[in-house]
Amino acid sequence: MKSFIKIALIFLVIYGLAAISCKRLEEYPPEPTVKYLGFERIFNPVDSIYDRGILQFEFTDGDGDLGLMKGDTFPPFNFGSKYYYNLIIDYYEVQNGVETKVPLTFYNPNTQQYDTIYLSARIPLLTPVGANKSISGEILDTLFIYNYNSDFDTLFFKFNIIDRALHESNIEKTSYIVRR
Repeated sequence: MKSFIKIALIFLVIYGLAAISCKRLEEYPPEPTVKYLGFERIFNPVDSIYDRGILQFEFTDGDGDLGLMKGDTFPPFNFGSKYYYNLIIDYYEVQNGVETKVPLTFYNPNTQQYDTIYLSARIPLLTPVGANKSISGEILDTLFIYNYNSDFDTLFFKFNIIDRALHESNIEKTSYIVRR
């Protein structure tokens, strides 16, 4: 009887450990997804304007191939290609009631020309170590929101991400942001 109790106890301990160690693995499709969470404006007390803000969004990627290393500069990730940036952010203004995509520019006194400001960015490599490559998380990105060349004060952003297999996520849109 004692050996039966010992065997039952050992079985119960092994079963308990197995149940604890078998946590449910998250599964997502191989294409990344994004979900807009919010945008927080940042006040610049020197200029007395809201000139920057923080974009916050969630992401998932089922095969975990999200992000680029610094050395990922060969095609298709070369500078100037569509895939150089893997976080694509476009700036829009509401101009007389019409949502209009606007390139942001600033005057460069060194070249005496206008240069384009790119809001898109390169997300660093996020692939997890281990068998389960599914990833999810939140990204916060600080963006310039003040267009010195515009009289319009309402703007928003559209954004999406691209993984290394060149799968593009859905496109999300921020709520309207008033920069004054």
